[in-house]
Amino acid sequence: MLRTAVNPVSWSVALGFNQGELVSGHTRTLYCSGQTAMNGDGKPEHDGDMAAQLALSLDNLEAVLAGAGMSLANLVRLNVYTTDVDALFPHYGELAARLGAAGAAPATTMLEVRRLAVPGQTVELEGTAVD
Repeated sequence: MLRTAVNPVSWSVALGFNQGELVSGHTRTLYCSGQTAMNGDGKPEHDGDMAAQLALSLDNLEAVLAGAGMSLANLVRLNVYTTDVDALFPHYGELAARLGAAGAAPATTMLEVRRLAVPGQTVELEGTAVD
């Protein structure tokens, strides 16, 4: 697989994401459902704790990727949904650090939504990965 960053402007690279990612020569594409701070029994965790919810959501996304033999390095698209963008920003460095450690800078969108499917959940991560 060949990944080429497409950045007609460069400011986004410092924030940990590319404006676009051109992917060629890949053999598999994984579309990941939104991952939230749910435990292995399907129960929500960390009510009201944005940082902990973000970390567990990312752990859960990594678990889905690993189930397909992939990792964060394979992410080419990441959608971040949150019920409070202002509350998420102070913790966004955790996400950026984990992506950076994996050498990933997926095309990313962050959206504030009124609520997520499970009451009390404040962040949801949805990704597309290729290899």
